[in-house]
Amino acid sequence: MSDGLKIAIIGDYNFTYNSHQATNLALDHASDFLELGVDYYWIKTTDAIQHKSLFFEHFDGIIFAPGPYQNLFYLNGIIKKINVLSVPTLLTGESYRAFIDVLIQLYQLNNHNEKLVSDNLISGNSFERIEIVPHSKEFIKIYENISNVELSSSRYSLYPQLSQELVSEILDIEAYNQFEEAEIVSLKNHEFFVACGFCPQISSTREIPHPIIYTFLKASKVYNEKS
Repeated sequence: MSDGLKIAIIGDYNFTYNSHQATNLALDHASDFLELGVDYYWIKTTDAIQHKSLFFEHFDGIIFAPGPYQNLFYLNGIIKKINVLSVPTLLTGESYRAFIDVLIQLYQLNNHNEKLVSDNLISGNSFERIEIVPHSKEFIKIYENISNVELSSSRYSLYPQLSQELVSEILDIEAYNQFEEAEIVSLKNHEFFVACGFCPQISSTREIPHPIIYTFLKASKVYNEKS
């Protein structure tokens, strides 16, 4: 394929949201750092839900922007389509919770209709400082030269019984937060399918591109070269 990467951004873009503008800028920072040509395309949830899975395979990477999302039901449906693909995928902010909800449904982890995930523990439109405690070798390396303090407008707590079931066969926990909750998770047996409860885009600068974003782009480049 061509040297330029095609990145789909799933989200209901609103220029007044700092996290949405930061998503564009973080991709620019990372592409400049890696000296990659990157074209990114925002796709509204109302449009994305109408596409078949094959449509998303034409992209080299997929990033779910931080919320808010206009339709969480559509968001869950989009994640179900993309969940089975090999395309590198990064979920941030609100989409973290949607991803967990999709896994609960797909693997029938809530037969007793219990509450397994907390509501958003950050109120209003403010950002909260989250301290990242890397757990896996990969994420220890990612955070070795940058601050482990991130900003987030969403924080969710997975109840212990859910965490145990997810980690046993479905997910790897890449990092916790200062509250000892899973903050970064990834799908087992996938080259790159990562979900962050926070917004790494916010912390990215031109001088110091966020390593999660450029690691995502590196995975997208590998996918592009294999296609």
